[in-house]
Amino acid sequence: MPDMNIASHCTRLQCQAGRAEKIALRWVDADFQPTDYTFADLERESNRCANAFAGLGFGKGTRFFIYLPAQPEVYFAFLGILKLQAIAGMLFSNFGKQAVQDRLADAGAQVLITKQGLLRRIRDILPELPVLQTILVTDLEEDEDQRIRSYPKLLAGQSTAFTVEPTAPETPSVLHYTSGSTGKPKGVLHIHGGLPHQQMTVREILQLAEDDIYWCTADHGWVTGTTYGITAPWSLGHTMVHFGGNFNTENWFRLLQEQRITVWYTAPTALRMLMREEDKIKGQFDLSALKRMYSVGEPLNPEIIQWVRRTLDKDIYDTWFQTETGGHMIVNRPGMPVRPGSMGKPVRGTAAAVAVDGVIAEQPETVGALWLRKGWDSMFVEYLNMPDAYRSKFHGDWYDTGDLAKIDSDGYFWFIGRNDDVINPSGHLVGPFEVESALLEMPEIVDVAVIGAPDPLLYEKIVAYITLKEGAVWDRKLELRCRIHITNRISPIAVPGEYIVRDRLPKNRSGKIMRRVLKAEYLGQDVGDISTLED
Repeated sequence: MPDMNIASHCTRLQCQAGRAEKIALRWVDADFQPTDYTFADLERESNRCANAFAGLGFGKGTRFFIYLPAQPEVYFAFLGILKLQAIAGMLFSNFGKQAVQDRLADAGAQVLITKQGLLRRIRDILPELPVLQTILVTDLEEDEDQRIRSYPKLLAGQSTAFTVEPTAPETPSVLHYTSGSTGKPKGVLHIHGGLPHQQMTVREILQLAEDDIYWCTADHGWVTGTTYGITAPWSLGHTMVHFGGNFNTENWFRLLQEQRITVWYTAPTALRMLMREEDKIKGQFDLSALKRMYSVGEPLNPEIIQWVRRTLDKDIYDTWFQTETGGHMIVNRPGMPVRPGSMGKPVRGTAAAVAVDGVIAEQPETVGALWLRKGWDSMFVEYLNMPDAYRSKFHGDWYDTGDLAKIDSDGYFWFIGRNDDVINPSGHLVGPFEVESALLEMPEIVDVAVIGAPDPLLYEKIVAYITLKEGAVWDRKLELRCRIHITNRISPIAVPGEYIVRDRLPKNRSGKIMRRVLKAEYLGQDVGDISTLED
């Protein structure tokens, strides 16, 4: 049986394949100063981490968590954890105390890697984390006590050689918590054996070439940031850029220009923000190296595709997958005609269907639950501590994604919304994405989220939360234009009965609009877990 250790594929096997001196990671700090790390560097640094962890008595099955902003230590530690056959849990650095406590406690975390600025959030909750044995602090020079240790001091003098034990495909690897877009976050556990599916999608969907310079903007706290920002590209020997600076238009386009990025993987939220500041970027940056773009995190609205083509003269491809799927499942890709607004078609080896009342629909254009036939390599293996929730996701051989979709007569899938997002005015099902896409075509509107709210006449009415372009004013004239546009674009049934203007919409760090937060606010209910919201 071949060794399936993900980290070995990312480091040792790349060195053996002749890529030891090829740049694996180009780290660009907030001041735009680059530091290059080769695949040989990845091998050495991750081995030092694995030796350090083993020296503390930790090994296979230990539950580590990384609670750091993007920095090289994240990637070295992550790979070192996997080499040890321990489990790597990933946390966003903007998580507050309660969010961190909930996840560490639920997972039974034994080791936490963090920095002093974040350690302040941990101290108050330490009494609630009796299983947490060791906290390794990346910028602490000396050990504070037996529990809070200096990470640099621990790494000093560690051997750069480490023998990875043969790793079976079913060995647990990465633990992510769901974004909370549909309720309480759940621990989604993946295995080393998921790598082949992820590699296949890099080859066939991202289509990275040996000389490509690739940038995935997703935070390592999300499945995209680990699967397509660490493991899959490195396991195939590709060069990646990671950026330590903040998001803004000038920063991102300067990085694209200076690092000669060829393939860019980002999110619609970011692109809408860039659209808002088009005047700052148009004609100001040389993006001639950029070949194509990909999008993830929420449906890619047709107007974004058109804007990218018009403004950047590039192609952009939407990709759909979930924390639970571990890799791309339904996508658009080079070589396949793109139907703007469509999710695309299933990746090779993936069977997808639409089901109504538990029965797979045969007729095109039927709106129903999006199901995937289980058994793909990167499928999650459990919801940690929630076996009933895990079982409830499956209907025989099919996994219920919790999304609603339809399939057209040519086999293209179209996202309708989450099961709990679909709005039912007068018995007609209306997906928020469809209405949001139409409203985003209005030049005055830069962001929008649509929810359903109880209505005594219609059963449910459509409520649109909107963010206006700077200088735009919401008035009766603009509302009428929106009504006419949506009537023409979709139908009179899809016209919102109410508009609410907000400066910004609540989104999680992967860019998904948190409609449940808006709905709870509208109804005066408890908004629940909001730990994953953007700052």
